[in-house]
Amino acid sequence: MFPEEIVSLPYVLLLHGLNGSGPTHWQNWLAGELAHHGAQVDMPLFTEPDGPSLDVWLPELRAHLLAAPSTGERVVVAHSLACLLWLHHAASSPDPALRVDRVLLVAPPSPEHPEPLISSFVPAPLDADGLRRAAASTRVVVGEGDPFCALDHAKLLAESLRVELDVIVGGGHLNVDAGYGPWTAVLKWVRSDRTPLTPR
Repeated sequence: MFPEEIVSLPYVLLLHGLNGSGPTHWQNWLAGELAHHGAQVDMPLFTEPDGPSLDVWLPELRAHLLAAPSTGERVVVAHSLACLLWLHHAASSPDPALRVDRVLLVAPPSPEHPEPLISSFVPAPLDADGLRRAAASTRVVVGEGDPFCALDHAKLLAESLRVELDVIVGGGHLNVDAGYGPWTAVLKWVRSDRTPLTPR
């Protein structure tokens, strides 16, 4: 999967959404691929993934960032609710020691999505300057037909944050139900910042 000339891989922090990421989810596949080739991977399970609280998840996220290696490239890949978690983190003036190099926000839910379980996370702050303090580079990728976020909302989000947006045709919520177990494009982005993100 990796070319021979790739000699180092970034540290990768994978952040799950509501209910966590099951064994066939692309985040678990990605963690396995990266670990197999010697990358440092952290994929924490946040407290009560089925009943999340921003007040609990935010300090847990920051604890994992503090535990990350201080040298080498540091990459964060967030899915769904974890995208909103990252926006809260970025907007609240995090310690410069928590800054990472690259962030990928995958399938962020719309603040208008009527899901009571995520009420403590919405509305998420759209702080473009904070986002740049939290990471050198941030990118958003969404699926066309995502039941949790209309494409118009995703475009407004990217515009507000002043970040690049990739739209995956027919990608839905970019989860297992949408056919996203193995996802080679996200692996390529992690290892070499290859863009745009493309379908599996």
